[in-house]
Amino acid sequence: MTVSAPNRSAFPGISSGVAAGLGPLRRGKVRDVIDLGDRLALVATDRLSAFDRVLGLVPHRGQILNQLSAWWFELLGDIVPSHIVAVPDPNVSIVSKCEPLPVEVVVRSRLTGTTSTSLWTMYESGARRMYGIDFGDGMVKNDPLPRPVITPTTKAHSGHDQPLSEAAVVSEGWVDGERWEEVRSVALALFERGRRTAEEAGLVLVDTKYEFGIGSGGRLTLIDEVHTPDSSRLWRLATLESRRDAGLEPENLDKEIVRLAYAAGGYRGEGAPGPLSPALAAETAAAYRQAFEALTGAPLRPARYPAEPRIAAALRAAAHTRRAVEGAR
Repeated sequence: MTVSAPNRSAFPGISSGVAAGLGPLRRGKVRDVIDLGDRLALVATDRLSAFDRVLGLVPHRGQILNQLSAWWFELLGDIVPSHIVAVPDPNVSIVSKCEPLPVEVVVRSRLTGTTSTSLWTMYESGARRMYGIDFGDGMVKNDPLPRPVITPTTKAHSGHDQPLSEAAVVSEGWVDGERWEEVRSVALALFERGRRTAEEAGLVLVDTKYEFGIGSGGRLTLIDEVHTPDSSRLWRLATLESRRDAGLEPENLDKEIVRLAYAAGGYRGEGAPGPLSPALAAETAAAYRQAFEALTGAPLRPARYPAEPRIAAALRAAAHTRRAVEGAR
């Protein structure tokens, strides 16, 4: 994988040597995954992906997303169990294996967005029925919806995800009807908890993506990440209305900063994007950190770079501890 605009103060990923003796290594767009048998080690890198491409590196992005997800998993655990087992390093989560559902569950509360699957992009092009939901004329970008809506998409292995209606999720056999009713109920409950928590932190949880899997005993399980600046839109609440009145975009503390910057430069996802500039990487890193600290109420303690030696040590220590526990049984 080629990463544009390398940044020596960021973490591009782990080498195959780190995974040696632990399990097979697979590289995703933004995570490196080691198969540990009945578990996975998810290594969150500083690679940033947008428009279905890796654009560059954002310092401490991986740490922020990994630790923030762990914080949310604990806060949301009474609604649905998560796959999390342990967090042995700021960039690493050990998780239980689950069978992922083949759709992404996106919950939205505003008419906004810049990507091809976003409500505003489709609405601006003239669509009034999206994801099986009817939208009236006369709406403007960033308008609130009467209530949160679920807008599922496929999980594309290459290219762009494709929109689905909830009815199509069931009728086309993506998820059976009984399971989908559970998924939609859980997703809306997660979003409401997230919305209230964000509001208390001075933020607006605008929309977010959930990924679910089926864990042991057939239990619905929350996987991947949750309510992070990568998987969600987070706006600063205090300035939202004044900026709307002035015709300005909200203050984004999320990846939309990158999307908007590329869109302002004329890039909408077609062809090869330019590299992530150091200035934009720094701006994004600062926004992610602000979101982390606002939500958790705690300062970020940046983990040391280079990251690979400490990650390797943490993975080996976790493997040693597990072997010792299993040997004592």
